[in-house]
Parts: sequence; structure tokens; C-alpha cells
Amino acid sequence: MADAAPVRDWTFLTNHAHVLLCLAADADVVLREVAQQVGITERATQLIVADLEAAGYITRTRVGRRNHYDIDAQRQLRHPLEAHCTVEVLLGIVADRDEA
Repeated sequence: MADAAPVRDWTFLTNHAHVLLCLAADADVVLREVAQQVGITERATQLIVADLEAAGYITRTRVGRRNHYDIDAQRQLRHPLEAHCTVEVLLGIVADRDEA
């Protein structure tokens, strides 16, 4: 048997999707925690949140010293291959649903 190709580090979802999933799991999460969960810098997380907000996928509301994030679940996904799906469909497929 031939040697297998070296394993490259990649995932099926983008960091934008990962951040969105974190915000969906906890609307009051601190971005430092999101960065740790996704495995990116806090600054990269801030830029992604700004992208998501500018595109209308999330709304950020200041609550005291923290932010609260609301997701527009009816928003269509951006890429032509997945534009027939909404954020709600994406979250339904990959969001962690602990219903015990």
C-alpha cells in the first residue's frame, strides 16, 4: 500500500460560519471565548462579527458592559451553491442541540 498523503489542516465550514454558530449557541458570549472556540485571534473574531453585522446576518446590541447578538435566521446564505438555504437551515444542521 502506498504512503498516504500528509493530512492537511482544513474544515468544511469557514471561520465566519464557526463564529455564527458560537453566537447562535450563546447570544451573550464574549468574543474572547468565541475566538478560543474557533481557534482564531480575538481581532479576527471582531472583524468577522463586523462582517456579519454589516451583511445583516446579526444585530449587536449593547447590554451594560457586554454585547448581545441576535441572528437573522431567515437570511439567505451568500455563496451561489448554498443560496437556496437560510441561516436557520445551516444552524439546524450543525448547531449543537442538547435536548436531554
